[in-house]
Amino acid sequence: MENSTKKIVIPVDGSINSLRSLEYLNLIYSPQQNLTVNLLYVLPTLPRILTAEQKDDKEITSQIKNVEKKNIIMAERILAKAKTSLIEKGFEEENVRTVCHKMEVTIPRDICHWARSIEADAILLGRQGRTDLKTLFIGEVCDKLVERCEGTPLWIVGGRVESKKVLVCIDASQNAIRAAEHAGSMLSGTDCRVTIFHTIRHLRRFVPIALLEKSEKLTHLWKEQSGQQVATYVEKAKDILLNAGIPEEQISTKVAEGTRSAANDILSEALSNGYGTVIMGRRGASMVKEFILGSVSKKVLLPLSDLAIWIVH
Repeated sequence: MENSTKKIVIPVDGSINSLRSLEYLNLIYSPQQNLTVNLLYVLPTLPRILTAEQKDDKEITSQIKNVEKKNIIMAERILAKAKTSLIEKGFEEENVRTVCHKMEVTIPRDICHWARSIEADAILLGRQGRTDLKTLFIGEVCDKLVERCEGTPLWIVGGRVESKKVLVCIDASQNAIRAAEHAGSMLSGTDCRVTIFHTIRHLRRFVPIALLEKSEKLTHLWKEQSGQQVATYVEKAKDILLNAGIPEEQISTKVAEGTRSAANDILSEALSNGYGTVIMGRRGASMVKEFILGSVSKKVLLPLSDLAIWIVH
């Protein structure tokens, strides 16, 4: 199967984490891949109360223009550094585009709108940005991207990812199938090893554990039936990967007995077995919601892990 050109948008802001997005791109793709990289810098703007209501004050107007000029110079410097980094890694200069975009609404919305305008296949960004204080799932920009950026998959990188092993999370939902389709499209032509993973929900996700005492037969029946239900989706996901051109020897499947939390099950599997990337649907079994709004332990655990998460809408 011939690989089509993959189009990726990478917002950059000069932070260490945004530069790590470039390292991740280099890990997954060789420079010989059919890949177009769009480095995007969204220019921050001064409050409108300053720019709209001080037009008659020449000194204020001059200072505003000076700030805007410095803003553009800084953006060009950051974009040039990011582009040079990719070129030094072997990416062709003509395949690396730099864009300086003046903020029109908000940074998250502008990133989404611009990515959609060029029909990007994915948006790749680091977990932390300018402040380096907020983690991904409580950070304003990433949080709003996850919640509102419909249509364009998000690839969010935390820490330094060094493994090419990929975990594709499947449940009995069409969104999970879209995640598999995205994985097949974007990983075709790479040497990444892909595991199709499903965690069978434990009955205690539905009712308190105390109610399940002496209900071994009920528990067994649930495992059997839920396993049969998801088996169709697992096989369909595998066919999708094969049809996308990923060799069968690079694909494996795993169905695990789950706990109360799907998010914990996925993190445990990924971190315990050396995966570098987790791919999931945004609206499957609410797994993404668990990552965003989950317990304190998960919020602490995830920022410490060297992991990339692809969220497919």
